[in-house]
Amino acid sequence: MTPPATRPPALPDRTHAQASVARRTVAAIASAAVVALVAFGAGVLATFIAREQNPAILASALPYFALAAVVLWALLCVANAAGALRAWFLALPVGVTSALLATLLAGTVNVLSSGVLITAQVFSLLIATLVGVNLVFIIAAVLAEVFLAPRVSRAVLLHRQKRGVTRHVALVRIPASNLDEAQLTHIERRPVDQAKADAQWDDYCAALVAEGWDTVEVDAAPDLPDSVFIEDMVVFFGDLAVVANPGAESRSAEVEAVERAVRAMAGVSVASISAPGTLDGGDVLKVGDTVYVGASSRTNSEGIRQLRAILVPRGYTVVAVPVTRALHLKSSVTALPDGTVIGHPDLVDTPSLFTRFLPVPEIEGVAVVVLSDETLLMSASAPQTAELLSGLGYRVVTVDISEFEKLEGCVTCLSVRVR
Repeated sequence: MTPPATRPPALPDRTHAQASVARRTVAAIASAAVVALVAFGAGVLATFIAREQNPAILASALPYFALAAVVLWALLCVANAAGALRAWFLALPVGVTSALLATLLAGTVNVLSSGVLITAQVFSLLIATLVGVNLVFIIAAVLAEVFLAPRVSRAVLLHRQKRGVTRHVALVRIPASNLDEAQLTHIERRPVDQAKADAQWDDYCAALVAEGWDTVEVDAAPDLPDSVFIEDMVVFFGDLAVVANPGAESRSAEVEAVERAVRAMAGVSVASISAPGTLDGGDVLKVGDTVYVGASSRTNSEGIRQLRAILVPRGYTVVAVPVTRALHLKSSVTALPDGTVIGHPDLVDTPSLFTRFLPVPEIEGVAVVVLSDETLLMSASAPQTAELLSGLGYRVVTVDISEFEKLEGCVTCLSVRVR
């Protein structure tokens, strides 16, 4: 029976929801348009060169490739809105299929406009044209869909409005196909249900969206099992993004795509932790102007020193916290909107380091994501903690992340909130 403290995600504010849908629609339209323009330009240029740079050829080439580009744009608008840009292995077949259909339709219209009926022989000739200048159009479209369209889409989604309604953005990363190979430090390995984990991740993202957050997917990393725990790669302090240097060497490859997404954001300055310093974002807990940093197996003293050097000139106080009983600091404690730090006594080395500390009854209840001054997101595995926090006047939204908890993950690990 669901305890009274836990509630399903509330419906988003209508205005915000409409703005979010509009932004995602613009992102799909813009990314598809860029692909179509690149393919159009490549097709016209290839035809112009192939016909000995004869300007007269443009009279037929321009309308032909314009039609192909419009069809390509329409197909990609739908595909990109449906999630084709989540990963290159999704964008690749979508790009190929859409480009082939666009050129075949343009060729068919071209033949019909000349008064020729489409017979089996004529259709065979149309197929044969795909290896001519049409091939340039197709290749350009595929390359643009795989490499350029995701960047355009993210640039639109990550653009931070200077005026009007404040946008809340959460960076997320789809689970890798080898999720069950993620590293473990403090718990025994248990089988992970990949399909269930994927569904739980979708529900987690849906909960963020329902509470007024735009989720932006960083490029997928299907062969990096820990990549779904994106919080460890970067920490935001207002308009400053500090790119981490993971303490586990196997996670170093996760940084590049996250940093690329962060640098694409308008109005964000970027600092980095560099070797020999190591820092995982999961070891950083912000409480007002105080930043608690876990000295854990993943974050070393040099990483803490570098973070302190970055933040102190900006008015922050950095407090180092020993972490020996959990993977990260935020695996043992997080903070409520009023600044109270919550945690489980069995996981906290030195509770006295926190100005206000509230013990919670369940280990899974130590992690909360602050969605607003009144709303918290937490694991469904901690009903007693949810009831406790609800009794303190907070609206508690719960999500099932049991498959990620098998990998020492929690609700904070699965996103990077950009405020």
